[in-house]
Amino acid sequence: MARSKIHVGLEIGTSKICMVVGEVKSDGSVKILGVGQSKSVGVKKGEVFDFPQVRTCVKDALVKAEDASDVEIGSVFLAITGSHIQGVNSRGSFRLPDGESVIEEDHVREAREIARNVAIPQDNIYLHHIIRRFAVDGFEHASSPIGLSGRTVEADFHVIHGKRSQIENHMKCVREIPLDLDQVVFSPIAAAQIALDREARERGALVIDIGGGTTDYALYLDGAIEASGCIPVGGDHITNDIHLVTGLAFSKAETLKIREGNASADPALSVGTIKITDEKGFAEAEVKRQLLNEIIRQRLEETLRLLVRRLPPGSVEKIGTGVFLSGGTSLMRGFGELAHSVFQREIYRPEPAELSGMQANFREPQYTTALGLIRYAQIVEAEFEPKRGVFSRMIGGIFSR
Repeated sequence: MARSKIHVGLEIGTSKICMVVGEVKSDGSVKILGVGQSKSVGVKKGEVFDFPQVRTCVKDALVKAEDASDVEIGSVFLAITGSHIQGVNSRGSFRLPDGESVIEEDHVREAREIARNVAIPQDNIYLHHIIRRFAVDGFEHASSPIGLSGRTVEADFHVIHGKRSQIENHMKCVREIPLDLDQVVFSPIAAAQIALDREARERGALVIDIGGGTTDYALYLDGAIEASGCIPVGGDHITNDIHLVTGLAFSKAETLKIREGNASADPALSVGTIKITDEKGFAEAEVKRQLLNEIIRQRLEETLRLLVRRLPPGSVEKIGTGVFLSGGTSLMRGFGELAHSVFQREIYRPEPAELSGMQANFREPQYTTALGLIRYAQIVEAEFEPKRGVFSRMIGGIFSR
């Protein structure tokens, strides 16, 4: 890489909108120049339902990011989520013509195109075509098989697609700022760029990004992505459960959850009563700590077990590295212990140690996806040098060619 390059990542989430400005230096290191954050209004379960409000929030995050970084932002890598987004595996097989026994570039291209051509709903569009591995005459290869002898070449892809209208709503929020779009990225794919190194992917790892309205996941086995998806449940659902059971206002239920809640099953942490006071300090209500913790634990456990059912059968047992928790809701006390009881695997929180220039608070797991977009951009630039603002390239995804 001959010179430094500025990249910007934008996450439009249910709870927050975050814009990160990063500089990829000539030696490949990354420095975070600034972060702009705004409370998210108009997003529900990761999907835009009030466009003017979301656009205003994005504009606010943009102004803050430009002030913090002293950079004029012109384009962004955009992370999105939503239950409409699905990931499927697809394999394309091409048999070499008679008289040809050495695999050429054209043969591999044919296998790739067959694998990429997955039937998706009419209202959906592709987000990513991620190459997983190749095979020659049934024997798998991690790299391109060009030059090898064989009769049949296969390409194995993970294809991620989502509803066109929802994706275009997010894009519209950006373009009307106006900003250009470098690429749209499924949130857990971005988070994995921070959470996982090559060894973790090889040994098997699961990234779970749990925010305010959604729980996204990406599973990696034997160095390649195995499964991905989104469950439309997040921290806001816990807050709503507390609100319904206790009768507290939603804002007070949110504060109670954050300040006092614990998701572990340790009975010693569920003793006593929590007194709720109003703005003037007068007693307003009392909530049993056991009840609060039970509400939190039940909702989170239900979400994690639903995620397990979404994964390929037997895949959890193949996770050798562990489970990586990111997103704001992952900060819930006791959540690590709960996740360990569900998965029976080591539990980690991503630590972006290789990114310089960050303030300590931006190393928290709620910023993993936004920071991961900078790493994602770095990889895309190194591999493909994509053109900005081109829709056909933008929806192709990482390692799509």
